[in-house]
Amino acid sequence: MKQYTVIDSPYGPLTLVADDGVLCGLYMTDQRHRPPEETFGTPDDTPFAEAGEQLSAYFAGELTRFSLQLRMDGTPFQRSVWDQLTRIPYGETRSYGELAAALGKPNASRAVGLANGRNPIGIIVPCHRVIGAGGGLTGYGGGLDRKRRLLDFERGTALF
Repeated sequence: MKQYTVIDSPYGPLTLVADDGVLCGLYMTDQRHRPPEETFGTPDDTPFAEAGEQLSAYFAGELTRFSLQLRMDGTPFQRSVWDQLTRIPYGETRSYGELAAALGKPNASRAVGLANGRNPIGIIVPCHRVIGAGGGLTGYGGGLDRKRRLLDFERGTALF
């Protein structure tokens, strides 16, 4: 059974989705590849206490690594990319090519980018930490402005 809640964040409202009590989605407003709201289930805050606490600690600058049970539905390749995202340390970035190489598929940077863009649990699975080969910011489902702000926040250079 799916349930969802919406929480406030410095980056706008975040919709959290759980399936049988396990977090399976974190979506920003106007996010590319955001599923239709009718697929989120029923509104209920109950399964999100721990996720809410960890997100609050993250936004307060007190948490640099999440420890939540996640359910990430996708292809085996997508799940391998999403797993690699969780290995990028707080405040650091990796290029699509570096992720492809880490997967043993050095010519798959474009496929890595496509999988990265389909990440269903943004922020917690830090797809915002992936940048272009030259160090520039490239696509982000939540928008480049949010990506820049998240990276600046993690580097301690945010101006809010």
